[in-house]
This record gives sequence, structure tokens and C-alpha cells, in this order.
Amino acid sequence: MFGDLYHNRVLELAADIPHVGQIPDAQGSSLKVSRVCGSTVQVDVKLDAEGRIAEIAVDPKACALGQAATSILARHAVGRSLPEIEAARDALRAMLKDGGEPPDGAFWELRHLLAVRDYPPRHTSTLLAFEAAVEAMKQALDKRAG
Repeated sequence: MFGDLYHNRVLELAADIPHVGQIPDAQGSSLKVSRVCGSTVQVDVKLDAEGRIAEIAVDPKACALGQAATSILARHAVGRSLPEIEAARDALRAMLKDGGEPPDGAFWELRHLLAVRDYPPRHTSTLLAFEAAVEAMKQALDKRAG
């Protein structure tokens, strides 16, 4: 039943998450929680002068699907702007919930989570890292503007 969800690449990604930890002096930080399964992902960011991610730290306490999505985010987030992270989140959400095409570009490996589309209770945990990254970036940009 779940074999298509937890195939080898998903498990590899979940087992090899870069930038795990926290940034003590983060400019933005967000903890997202799935009320369905209890998974959590915290994302801390520091931005560069152009508002792009200069440093990221992730702290996932999630299922393999949430960990795999977190791994993909952490691998490719540095150098990305808020619109780029929002576009990846929106494409992932559309892939899961609306039958959209998998994301392309830097976050193309999210295609490995395509099978999650058939398991709606798993959607939230799969989206947590990207939701947290967007919120952390907005927080950092608001602090800078304020």
C-alpha cells in the first residue's frame, strides 16, 4: 500500500538532510506543525542584502515524506528569493492537491513525492518545510523593512 510512497529516493533524501539544526541569531524562524500526524519542521533563515537566503537551518521531526521534502528544500534554498520559495511551495501544493505537474528548476526532486497526491492525510506533513521557509523569510523581510 505505502510502497510507492516510500521508495528508495524518498528514503535516501529523508536520511540525508543538510543544514540540520538552528541558527541562534536567525533573522526569521518558523515552526510548522501538522495537526493530522504531529510532524513538525522548524526553519531558520538569514538573508543576504538582496533578500535571498544566505543561510538556512532545518529541524524536522516528521515522517519520511516530511523529511524528504525538508531535505530537498535545504539542499537548494541558499541563494533563493521569497518568490522562488513561494513558487516551489505553490507548485508542490498544486502537485499534491490539484493534479498539477511536479515542480521544475532547483526543486525538481519534489517529483519524487508525486505518489503523496493519492494520500491526502500526508499532504500537510509534506508541505511543512516549504510553509515554514516562506514564513521565516517573510518574518526576516518584515524585520528588515520595519
